[in-house]
Amino acid sequence: MRKKVIFDTDPGIDDAMALLFAEAHDSIDLMGITTVFGNASIESGTRNALFLKKKFDLKADVAQGADIPLVVEPGEPTTFVHGDNGLGNIDIPDEDFGMVDPRVAHDYIIEQVKTHPYEITIIAVGRLTNLALAYQKDPSIAPLVKEVIVMGGAFKFNGHTGNVTPFAEANILGDPHAADIVFTAPWPVVVVGLDVTQQSIMDTQYVEKLRDSSEKYGDFIYKITRFYADFHKKTANLDGFFVHDASAVAYAIDPSLFTTKKGNIRVVTEGPAIGHTMFKSDPRVYPVDEWSNKPLQHICIDVNSEAFLELYMKTLV
Repeated sequence: MRKKVIFDTDPGIDDAMALLFAEAHDSIDLMGITTVFGNASIESGTRNALFLKKKFDLKADVAQGADIPLVVEPGEPTTFVHGDNGLGNIDIPDEDFGMVDPRVAHDYIIEQVKTHPYEITIIAVGRLTNLALAYQKDPSIAPLVKEVIVMGGAFKFNGHTGNVTPFAEANILGDPHAADIVFTAPWPVVVVGLDVTQQSIMDTQYVEKLRDSSEKYGDFIYKITRFYADFHKKTANLDGFFVHDASAVAYAIDPSLFTTKKGNIRVVTEGPAIGHTMFKSDPRVYPVDEWSNKPLQHICIDVNSEAFLELYMKTLV
């Protein structure tokens, strides 16, 4: 049976790459795309999702979601990473790309989960605001969700701690309160953080091969990633770029590519370490303990990056 997926996203460059990966793989039934603020404004992000839906004839619904975090002040869209339009400043036609679903994203999530109990996997590659809003509005959905796969956070494995602050990753920092709600809710969560996403790099040779080999997707991916590659060259001196969001899709397709660890996850919601993801694998109950009554979740701590990149190439070609 194909895995029913809702893809929760702030459509930027790596989001688009991940979305097309999910669409192209036979094991995934991409049912819905829910948008959230982040890499682009909610308006630009939703427009990008509709643009991708039309350009690649996606059957998935597009539902617009949250435009601000639950508590903290909203940050600016990360145009320095993804370009002014969120897709590397490629030319996007000035035309109507279709209508969004009439339901707001968190209502869309609630209704789909209740319509397809125990079948929906939510792959969340942006701020977790939509998921937190869905859970807050209707906590009964938690046991009905098959799995929540999150691209976000960093847990110090392989030396990775943060990419926006020394201790915080962008998606978690963008709405730390939402992330803490999602990680402590009673649904199964797998976090695919910087610990593994920064272990996989698509270099120039790889992307050129993809461009030349994938008739449907290759040229588009090559074009949107030029801006992204320039950012990584300037900031990390990389020939290529880290593969963040597509790593979460890879986990949905083939979890055996990843090594995981089980424990409790919490998020710092104030102070200089705001957005920091903390992981407790020790089963000991402490005298002062806000962890032991929280569900055990999984984090990814290693990845077979060669096999992952081979899977991505094979799927899109």
